[in-house]
Amino acid sequence: MKNNEKTNTKIERLGMSCILISFIPWIIYWISCGMGNNLGIIIAFVISLIFIISQVHKKDFNLMDIASISYFGIAIIGTFIFNLNIFVEHSGFIGYLILFLMALISIIVKQPYTFQISKKDYPEIYWKHKIFLDINNVITGVWVIIFIVNAGIFLFLDVPLTIIISNILIILGIIFSIIFPLKAPAYFVSKEFKKYDWNMNLNLQRTREENGYDVIIVGSGIGGLTCGALLSKRGYKVLVLEQHTQVGGYCSSFIRKNFIFNVGVIDIGGLWKNGPITYLLKQLDLKKEDLFVKNKSIKYILNRKEIPISGELSNTIKTLSEFFPEEKENIKRFFENVKKAYEEVYSEAKILGTPLPDYLIVKIHGEKKLVNHPKEHPYFYEWYNKTFQEKLDEFFTTDELKLFLSGLSGYTGTTAKKTSAIMGLTVWMGYFIHGGYTIKGGMQNFVNVLSDFIKNKGGNVLPNHKVDKINIENNMVKEVNVGSAIFKAPIIVANANAKNVFLELIGENNLNKEFVNYISGLKMSPSVFVVYLGVNMDLSAYSVLIKNIDEEMEIAIISNSDKNLAPKGKSTVLILANAFYSDFPKRETKEYNKKKKEFAEKLIQKAEKIIPNLSKHIDVLEIATPRTMERYTSIPEGALYSFDQSIEIKRPYFKTPIRGLYLVGASTFPGGGIEGSTISGIICANDIYNWKVDTE
Repeated sequence: MKNNEKTNTKIERLGMSCILISFIPWIIYWISCGMGNNLGIIIAFVISLIFIISQVHKKDFNLMDIASISYFGIAIIGTFIFNLNIFVEHSGFIGYLILFLMALISIIVKQPYTFQISKKDYPEIYWKHKIFLDINNVITGVWVIIFIVNAGIFLFLDVPLTIIISNILIILGIIFSIIFPLKAPAYFVSKEFKKYDWNMNLNLQRTREENGYDVIIVGSGIGGLTCGALLSKRGYKVLVLEQHTQVGGYCSSFIRKNFIFNVGVIDIGGLWKNGPITYLLKQLDLKKEDLFVKNKSIKYILNRKEIPISGELSNTIKTLSEFFPEEKENIKRFFENVKKAYEEVYSEAKILGTPLPDYLIVKIHGEKKLVNHPKEHPYFYEWYNKTFQEKLDEFFTTDELKLFLSGLSGYTGTTAKKTSAIMGLTVWMGYFIHGGYTIKGGMQNFVNVLSDFIKNKGGNVLPNHKVDKINIENNMVKEVNVGSAIFKAPIIVANANAKNVFLELIGENNLNKEFVNYISGLKMSPSVFVVYLGVNMDLSAYSVLIKNIDEEMEIAIISNSDKNLAPKGKSTVLILANAFYSDFPKRETKEYNKKKKEFAEKLIQKAEKIIPNLSKHIDVLEIATPRTMERYTSIPEGALYSFDQSIEIKRPYFKTPIRGLYLVGASTFPGGGIEGSTISGIICANDIYNWKVDTE
């Protein structure tokens, strides 16, 4: 990595070094004319002409060189044809005035003249990046000031001050043009995060108070348990407090008449070679084959067509090419691009276990890594700052195919038009590349393994312990209240929705108004309506997952992945559809019960179009509405992914305005889902551990 960084640093400086090269004809012109020799105009013109000819060949023009040859051409005509001496006597003033106008106009038309030069150092996709344009606006703005100041110097001062001061300013401008692009990206992406980037240097050998821990985790979702398990391995004494009777949050299970039901999770990503869950398992010395089983058979229903997907990319490409022959080449190109971009996203995951947001790239790897990131991740940057719909439109013309590739929108709760291309890539496309998994014995099995790991390392996990208050002192966490009990720790990790954490557990009076307004204004994600069925039918001939895009619902026959989830000869079935909290009246009212029953009956009827007579073979029937989800998880509106995951919402950082208080889970980067929450837990644990990992 070090060698690569050195190489890339040389490349970085190549583009901005062109500024110095572009000054060569001007330097010759100014020196020559300063000595009263008008031949410098001809020499400067010839050099500028050489620059332009080389640019014509490459079809890549430098605005400063265009301005130079234009000026020197006019100067030759004025000096040698009309015998004007102004271009010699006032070479400094006129030259710098022309360069000033050139730079100023370039900013006005939103094409800063250094922009063309900077392009030499970055992939084309990065040219549209806002930071890239901002940097060049600043650099060009600096040159605007230098040029007009130098023009004034030559107008009002005499030799040798004109030469000394103007050259000093030019040298400073060149140095700034080279250094600023290396420093500015890190500044722009990190300036807000640095407000919260405190460090907790914890002495694990210290004497702890009664009921004292190193880290208290509020909530036992997968993000909190991931963080807790990793910290426990590293010697931290961890306490997990859970309001419910069992750990897991949405990643949990329940049993009815020997049928095992997953609460809401049916498909898990992140288990490929560089996947974050794979990383977690390796860290904890757990084996994937002991816990997970692949969902091998998946069927999509679109415009009444049944499209089978096996979870293997090559088969997916083949199948889609058969259903959409007119898009065959585009399908191949699309997934080649997808695979390369996806692998670039996770290229550092083998070291740290997770992809990183840009502000953490700076924190961990340094400024140069961020500057080099576009060159090292060219395919990733083709997806950056776009929506998933825009990426689909780049490759395809068939609306039906675009709709199919957006068919996992239920996994994010957003449409393709409002989903960032990166989320579509990492979440939706991840399942097409590597497939998804379920957990052997039900989701509860995995979270219980993580919980047991924490306890075996000397920590504690306490269900039925609802945290009422997080107490702070001098803007630092101090302790939590659970009824009359108090538990103390210098670090608290909140695996709960950020609104609950800040507005209830911390309290608005402990936060500034701007932050409170930001948290209060965050829009919740959709929730889910689930019908849990234990049926006396053998449904092993059906696909594990049946995604009915036409009906906007999904059937998960989870016992087809793990036969132990249902009694012999029977099947465990989940029917799911996105739902909104506001669609359902208050719980325990006649209106609520009626709506709940009607919604469930409609879903079962839709499922019967695929699985005939399903309603006649029901042994167990349970129903969960968004209000049910809220009741058991305390997440406002029963939101499945905490906050809305569209491009319109910016999630809170994993570090908060309160020193020692972290966020994990769906509220923070990268968002909802088991893989996303696992990523948040890995990041939090690494930060608490001060990123003491080998990054080379």
